Amino acid sequence: MIDFTEEQIERYSRHIILPEVGAEGQSKLLESKVFMIGAGGLGSPVAYYLAAAGVGTIGIADADVVDMSNLQRQIIHNQDRVGMPKVESARETMQALNPDVNVKTYNYFITEENVREIIREYDLIIDGCDNFPTRFLVNDACYFEKKPLISGAMFRFEGQVATFKPHQEKGAPCYRCLYPEPPPAGLVPSCSEAGILGALAGAVGTIQAVEAVKELLGIGTSLAGRLMVFDALRMEWKKLKLHKDPACPLCGENPTITDLVTYEQACQLKFGE
Repeated sequence: MIDFTEEQIERYSRHIILPEVGAEGQSKLLESKVFMIGAGGLGSPVAYYLAAAGVGTIGIADADVVDMSNLQRQIIHNQDRVGMPKVESARETMQALNPDVNVKTYNYFITEENVREIIREYDLIIDGCDNFPTRFLVNDACYFEKKPLISGAMFRFEGQVATFKPHQEKGAPCYRCLYPEPPPAGLVPSCSEAGILGALAGAVGTIQAVEAVKELLGIGTSLAGRLMVFDALRMEWKKLKLHKDPACPLCGENPTITDLVTYEQACQLKFGE
């Protein structure tokens, strides 16, 4: 267990007094490594809260720069950083909040050539990207590398969160059990085309952060096998049961996907809307 400094004892005191966390749990967080895809709407609250929690190493991948239109929901950035790479802006904010955290930045696209090597060194993966091809790429890589994945998505006034770890829990589904294939390019409009409620990103991303801390500590009930859906207009949270698909092309009984698949536009789309 880590020998805490006086500053760390004060910083993490509200965690340490929780019986479910304690000094041992806080040490575990400080020794944990989390990799995030996207430093945008979902990535902002996730990164902020994981840094505040004292997750020791946080990797962030995003190839985009801060734009004025991001600031309505991407709270880890600010107006002075317009034009700055999002990963660098996020790093500055996180380290200003908590210098304990080692932030590793990946200012390039995640592809089938680099994703498995990158996620191999992390304990947990969090997907906050804004496009289906990247979601499928990350899901498949996590399956092959046996990494737990916390996936978040949002559209207009609705959001969803799920945890996928078919390698850890018997009968647990992967993302492809829910969506076997990406929709055709152009079928689902982007946030810039359909709009998005800014605070929705905070609600969904915060749930991802809570789920991440629970997974790292091994406490509580996992969202594995369930999909949490939030309707902001009705102010309703629903949990839907997910089932493993025996015919899943990735984790099913007779898989047809045995290596990473590259879908059209997977490497050209921006992350983290």
